[in-house]
Amino acid sequence: MELSWQFSRINFPTVSSSPLHPSKRGHGFFAPSRSQLGSHHGSCFGSGRRCKQPNQRFSSNCCLPHEARGDLRRTCRPPQSSLYDEPGSSISCNGCGCQIRGKLSRDVVVRSEFAGTGSTQEMLEFSEFWLNSKVRGICFYAVTAFAAIILFVPMLLEHPLVLMFDRYRRKAHYLVAKTWAFLTVAPFVKIEYEGLENLPPTDTSAVYVSNHQSFLDIYALLTLGRCFKFISKTSVFLYPIIGWAMFLLGVIPLKRMDSKSQFDCLKQCIALIKKGASVFFFPEGTRSKDGKLGPFKKGAFSVAAKTGVPIVPISLIGTGEIMPPGFEGRLNPGSLKIIVHPNIVGNNPDALCSEARNLIASGLN
Repeated sequence: MELSWQFSRINFPTVSSSPLHPSKRGHGFFAPSRSQLGSHHGSCFGSGRRCKQPNQRFSSNCCLPHEARGDLRRTCRPPQSSLYDEPGSSISCNGCGCQIRGKLSRDVVVRSEFAGTGSTQEMLEFSEFWLNSKVRGICFYAVTAFAAIILFVPMLLEHPLVLMFDRYRRKAHYLVAKTWAFLTVAPFVKIEYEGLENLPPTDTSAVYVSNHQSFLDIYALLTLGRCFKFISKTSVFLYPIIGWAMFLLGVIPLKRMDSKSQFDCLKQCIALIKKGASVFFFPEGTRSKDGKLGPFKKGAFSVAAKTGVPIVPISLIGTGEIMPPGFEGRLNPGSLKIIVHPNIVGNNPDALCSEARNLIASGLN
């Protein structure tokens, strides 16, 4: 995007008839004409420098008052410059010597605009869009916090019964989590579903995998109403209400960059699947910064290959545009789409990884 500058008025004080006329602050002198200074034309007094190069087009200190040098730097320009002078006022360069003719003022009026787009209306529309996104983000977090506080109470009260009768799937807790996700997302974002018939029954263990673009992905996936165990950083469990609810849901903790913690996490996933639960993985490992699908890690597919459960690939579309990574405080308007692809079964982790990635990529494209 080009930035064009227009200088509409550039005036300097009238040149004194004395050979050496001091500037206002007394920091330097300038030579008004070649005839007045004889052999000293083109010299810069006060700066201690002489401009001796005959081919020099301009100089930042040459023949200008101290204040003018600060306001107008390198004004001796090639013909294509965008500097315009008023009629009757001129600044000429002869080798190094600069001559100032006419009465000029030191006022410089600068106007900048975006070349090609430079519309004030577009700038205002962008500012309004940004402000609306911030306001929507504040409202989003206010709603999700209020809903979490209200719904945490029944989740806490039912927890003893859940541990007694449904320790591994925890359907009652996930029903509360689904309600929380719907109450948070529905007022701001329209959700579209495709391929819901590909979801396995609630009582069937499976490994769910999806692309990861935004913090909003968790909310979208919870609206599916399936009891899968997420994997989350251990630090998130320290958050009030949200972290405590994750603990009640049985979310699997993970210490990043810790190989032992990763190994324990995979072991825990295998144990949960064997006991009838389902697990969820983001095979990319982290959120995509540009929306493109990154390389997949093979942990989820190793778990599926060892346990023999199906893999359920899911494509999430639009979450990265609505809440971009790194800008979690903003919520842009838009809609998101969830595509559930046909299940994959196999015992080769590499083949499962490749096939699942191709299916998810096909949904994104």
